[in-house]
Amino acid sequence: MAFFKNKTFITIAIVVAILVLTNIVVSSLGPTEQFNADLSYRSNLGKCPTRPAGTMALQVVKTFEQTHSLRDVKLKIVSEKWSDKYFVSDYKIKYDPFSKVLDLNFNCPEPLMKVQIYRKDSAESYEAILVDNGQLFDPTYEALLRSEKKLTHDLPYLSMPVGEMEDKIQIDVTNLVKEMRPGLRSKLSEVILNDNKELTIILSINGHPSSVFMGLDEWSDKLVKLDKIVNYMELKEKIPAIINLTNSKKVVVKFNDKF
Repeated sequence: MAFFKNKTFITIAIVVAILVLTNIVVSSLGPTEQFNADLSYRSNLGKCPTRPAGTMALQVVKTFEQTHSLRDVKLKIVSEKWSDKYFVSDYKIKYDPFSKVLDLNFNCPEPLMKVQIYRKDSAESYEAILVDNGQLFDPTYEALLRSEKKLTHDLPYLSMPVGEMEDKIQIDVTNLVKEMRPGLRSKLSEVILNDNKELTIILSINGHPSSVFMGLDEWSDKLVKLDKIVNYMELKEKIPAIINLTNSKKVVVKFNDKF
C-alpha cells in the first residue's frame, strides 16, 4: 500500500512539475491580451513607434476575429497598404488553434537621414525620412520615434533635386550610409547629390566642416579610402577642409590654414 501511495505522490509531483514548466514557457513568450472569450493575442512591436504599430495590431486582430483566416488578414494588409500607413516594414503573424492565441511580430526600419528634395531653379521643396531599407517615410515617423525616445541622435541631411529621386539612387545612398563605420557615420552632417548625379559628403570633424567630393560612381570603394583618410588625420590631429575622391586613383586632400 505504501508503494502505491508513493507512486501516486510521484505521479502528482510530475504533473505539477509539467504544469510549472508549461507556465514558464508560456510566460516567457510575453503577456497576452484578451480580445474576446475565444481569442487572445500577443504582440511584439519591435523598434516600431507604439501608437501606429499598436493600431495596426488591433486592426489585424479584428480582421482575424471576423474571418479566422490568416490569408484574409495578409490580403487586407496588402490591399489597404497597412505597412505604409503604420510604418511597419516587416511582420509575422501566427495563430495557435490550441491556445487560441494570435502572435503578432512587427518591426520598423531605422531612420538614416532627413531628405530635402528640391526642384531646380525653384524654392519649392519637400521633406521625407530615408530609412534603412531605402524607402522614404513621412517626417511624422521621426517625430513619433522621438516622442517615445526610440530615436535620440540627430539625423544627417540628404539634399537632392526631385528629378534624381530614383529607386537605385535611394538604395545606393542608403547602402553608403549603412556601410559607414559608427565613428565615421557619427561625423556625417550632409549628403548632396547635384543635377549631374555627383555626390558630395559634408563631415563635421571637431565642429569643423570637411567637404568630400565622391564623384559619379565607385562610392563604396571610395568610402573605404575616405574612412582611412579621416582615421589617419584624426591620429595626426589634423582636419582636412577638402577631400577630393572624384578620381579614385588620385586622392587630393587640402587643409584650411585657419584651423
